Amino acid sequence: MGERSSADDKDAMASRFSLLLAVAAFAALALVPTAVAAGVQGQQAVSQPERAVQAAAAPLAPASVCPGQTGIDAATAVQEETMRCMTDYARQFLGLPALADAEELDISAQGKSGDILRCDSFSHYACGREFTYWIEASGYLSAQCWRAGENLAWGIGTGGTVRSIFRAWMRSTAHRQNILGNFSQIGISLQVGELAGQGGTHVWTQHFGSRCG
Repeated sequence: MGERSSADDKDAMASRFSLLLAVAAFAALALVPTAVAAGVQGQQAVSQPERAVQAAAAPLAPASVCPGQTGIDAATAVQEETMRCMTDYARQFLGLPALADAEELDISAQGKSGDILRCDSFSHYACGREFTYWIEASGYLSAQCWRAGENLAWGIGTGGTVRSIFRAWMRSTAHRQNILGNFSQIGISLQVGELAGQGGTHVWTQHFGSRCG
């Protein structure tokens, strides 16, 4: 832990401009909305101060475990699978359970990424909709009780790769709390288009959820 490879150095230099834009966007969205209800099981008890220290030390998954982290031109499904791998690696490093894929959350994440591009609005409320709009439309909130969270990100060039986006999320307290949060399922979407006049923008959405009943 704590070591920096030459590959990391090259990646950081190549993506500095676009990644700064993404991090600035994260700062504007530091308050990540969530809806909470009872009934979630399987979360390991870790105190908040202890988790904060552990999370800060959590390494990014090595390429041997989660390949394709810097493949900006890889197929969308391949990049989304790598993002799932990175997310589960960070959780399991802290003794937390991996997140199961939920088709409804995949659908809702796709809807949200689509809204961001269609309405040219990088916001939890893109197109004037509540952040839970697509999660509800997918049928996920039909359970007796539920909990949901959302992470958003965008990047251009190497700033839009899985590794760059996930690293920025883990350096943001609010986004890291969702990744390491009391959830059991996840949906992920990557869509590429024009945002704020920037063509080829990679828009990432993570939808987290838990249900009971």
